[in-house]
Amino acid sequence: MRNLVKVRKSVMLFVKIMTVAAVTVGFIQFWITNYAESLFSNRGNYVVIFSYVLLFSVFSSLYGAFKIGVYRIHEIIYSFSLATVFTNAIMYLELSLIAREMVDIKPMLFGIAYQIAVVALCSLCANTIYFKLYPPRKVVAVFGDDIAGFELIQKMSKISERFNIVRGYNANTTELATIKKQIDKYEAVLICGIDKNLQKQIVSYCYANEKRTYLLPDITDIIISNSYNIQISDTPVLMSRNRGLMLEQRIIKRFMDIVVSAIALIIASPIMLICAIAIKLDDGGPVFFKQNRITINGKIFNVLKFRSMIVDADKDGAKKAENDDDRITRVGKIIRACRMDELPQLINILKGDMSLVGPRPERIENVYEYSKKYPEFELRHRVKGGLTGFAQLYGKYNTSPEDKLHMDLIYIETYSLLLDLKLLILTFKVLFMRESTEGFNQKANENVRVSSSLKKESEKK
Repeated sequence: MRNLVKVRKSVMLFVKIMTVAAVTVGFIQFWITNYAESLFSNRGNYVVIFSYVLLFSVFSSLYGAFKIGVYRIHEIIYSFSLATVFTNAIMYLELSLIAREMVDIKPMLFGIAYQIAVVALCSLCANTIYFKLYPPRKVVAVFGDDIAGFELIQKMSKISERFNIVRGYNANTTELATIKKQIDKYEAVLICGIDKNLQKQIVSYCYANEKRTYLLPDITDIIISNSYNIQISDTPVLMSRNRGLMLEQRIIKRFMDIVVSAIALIIASPIMLICAIAIKLDDGGPVFFKQNRITINGKIFNVLKFRSMIVDADKDGAKKAENDDDRITRVGKIIRACRMDELPQLINILKGDMSLVGPRPERIENVYEYSKKYPEFELRHRVKGGLTGFAQLYGKYNTSPEDKLHMDLIYIETYSLLLDLKLLILTFKVLFMRESTEGFNQKANENVRVSSSLKKESEKK
């Protein structure tokens, strides 16, 4: 079995190497054909090729292009395409430096189009090979709450190429002995929201019998998973600092916020001007939209956005944006689709209200609603709210508040400057992914209305 796993991994590694090689060969072809003035007469050409392979591999890794079998095929192609575009953009500057003049960009654009076609073909082949080598795992689900369990099972069932949820058991109504017998029949176990003592027994049993486990974490699991292992005499101890960002981290983060937001405002100013004119011409209403949001230590500030909805869209009370929401204007649909409505928040970042990367600052009504159900939700306010963040990149607009909380805590607990840089680069990936802007359903807005009315009643008292 172990040898089979090694063979599978070796095959997939070879497939990835061949994909990088195919893209690199494409670059070499149009480089030699169209940019003779950028060629060296000696071994300098090998340095150029090496830098191309390195850049393409780094960008592909950052955007998750090598996660074949994990991401859906269109995401793999999209990730490889982004890696191709960014790599060739940098290589265009490198070739221009070698030639000591700005070389013709047209061959580079044709080359990029050709390479994207190559990576699309390679991705399809790699995806086919992966699922031939790795058929979907047969999984048994063990959950504590029927609704939460079924929701997670439904999400995993959508990825039928990877997961085959065969059976599901409620741990509150099924004996442990029965669960263990079922675990023996399948390759993996999904554990969701069960009693901690029972979870310990099931995980230990899976570990002893070499069964793969998928565990839905809670707050404690996230904090412990990022703790430090220290030794007190002959006893191992896990230590969690629980302090949020350290002073030097906050200083470096603020410095990066100022520099990057200032440069980004200068670069984005023509786009922002076009957006402002389009919004004004569309319905004559105000260009900007201000809204109270909550950030670090519960501080309230006015977030600044381009207005994408009709004037007084919330006159009947706070309401989350739904799919095909009739309050969204014609211009709003365009700027929301590619996140241009968020650009004015660069001003918030420059002022110090927000950071480039961090938990998304929520409106007061949402924080009130979510904190009622999840008291730990306010733990997100240990750092400044961000323009982009873990939950925005790996979740959706309508991702549940509990999942957002978990992702934001993972960011806080694993923070580093490199992580911020990685998330900033990854932001380009989600700009044009439609599912990342998927709206809420009507039930979510009913919950907000109930929460808002309860808040008003409590304020009167």
